[in-house]
Amino acid sequence: MALNDDEKPPTSNTGSTRGLVTIKPAKYFKEDAALTADTVTAEVEINATSSTTVREGLDLVAVLDVNGSMIDDGKIESMKKAMLFVIMKLTPVDRLSIVTFSDGATRLSPLRTMTPDAQNDLKALVNSLGASGGTNIQAGLETGLAVLADRVNTKARTANIFLMSDGHQTSGDARQVDPGQVAIYTFGFGRDTDHQLMSDIAKKSPGGTFSTVPDGSKVSLPLSQLLAGLLTVVAQGVQLTITPKTEEGDVDTVVVAPSAEYTQATNATTGVITIKFGTLFAGEERRVVMTLTLKDVTATFSEEYEAPLAEVQHSFTAQGRPRDPQIPRDIHILRTPTPSQASGASSKARQLQAEIARRQHAEVIRQARVLADDGQLEDARYKLVGSQKELDNIVLDEGEKLVNSLRDELQQLIRLMDSEETYKAKGRPYALASETCHGRQRYAARGGDEDDVRLFATPRMDAYREQAKNFEKDPTAPVASAADEDVKQD
Repeated sequence: MALNDDEKPPTSNTGSTRGLVTIKPAKYFKEDAALTADTVTAEVEINATSSTTVREGLDLVAVLDVNGSMIDDGKIESMKKAMLFVIMKLTPVDRLSIVTFSDGATRLSPLRTMTPDAQNDLKALVNSLGASGGTNIQAGLETGLAVLADRVNTKARTANIFLMSDGHQTSGDARQVDPGQVAIYTFGFGRDTDHQLMSDIAKKSPGGTFSTVPDGSKVSLPLSQLLAGLLTVVAQGVQLTITPKTEEGDVDTVVVAPSAEYTQATNATTGVITIKFGTLFAGEERRVVMTLTLKDVTATFSEEYEAPLAEVQHSFTAQGRPRDPQIPRDIHILRTPTPSQASGASSKARQLQAEIARRQHAEVIRQARVLADDGQLEDARYKLVGSQKELDNIVLDEGEKLVNSLRDELQQLIRLMDSEETYKAKGRPYALASETCHGRQRYAARGGDEDDVRLFATPRMDAYREQAKNFEKDPTAPVASAADEDVKQD
């Protein structure tokens, strides 16, 4: 039976969509290429505006675990406080539904437009939550997805789920749930959570991340930061097309490095590669690394020339308008009979080197986690230490902040793999959260209240984190600013 009872929201923040998403000039790993057959590594970066004057409306379903173990260690009280912060941050442009689950699932409210009256009603619902029974995450997810699937009002709105749980499934199998086009952000509470399951659920959805909330940590801090992202979605359906210059140009093949944050497809006839990113938060960026193999042109050219390699073009939807293709950009490089021998000499080349290192770093974390899961902690730490040494060999200027964050992340993981007990309680969830963060190029929390690894955090996330800290100290004080007031600060 269809629900179809979502409240009609007002029009979201509207305005010009010009410049919401832009593309930077390509970066190259080397300055030129030979006239003989050669290989070029290039990076294309897409950026979302930092302004949220124009943003999509948020439809959020909070799927909350209320099984009996949530009483332990104040977890349900921490979750309730975090939900109160969420409710206070939402505006009438946004809608919220609350679903709880234990042995089964219950929709406590339809999608409510967050007027002051709705905020008061949902605060009362949250404050009344108790905990009992088992853990049926599948039932909770299916109920939350049904709320979003049965919406009547969907124009210029994003559909998202916050899933929070502290345990293992006692019935159902959440891995069988198809999220469709709904982004699911999962939060695992404490050492007894099935962190692998929560990570798998997030990764199965488009754009979702897994955040770990260690025992004794405040739920509001990670929740507030992902909320900051969802309240600043400036574009949906963001995609990039790469048209190789194969027939009339110098390119033989183009290979785009695979990544979890986008899907890619190649037209077998034209060779055009289409990469889909989904939504972008204000201040986010997405980087695509590609390898282009170049033809031998010595039979045609003997002097240097500027060689066209490919054309890149991005497009997106915003405010419910049709897809808006942007101005194409060219990828080209100087081909010369006397190419330079050194790679990574320029500032842009070193930035690309840092991005390649980040991707390799993420793969090392995954490999180390697999070793640790198999009980080979010493081998796992050895692999992480080796990655640390590789980072020490990178000489950077603008990429220094990134590399320092990668070093901090490795240092934390090495410490959390000190013993089997520490690894299971903190190290494994930390590694899983790191993997989804790198895979999505989107922030995920993993270090508790003092999470110092801020990879992919946006300025708005930083601001909401500070507001959540203040709210934790005094939940009776008014929240510093609601989402629409934040817009005035841009």
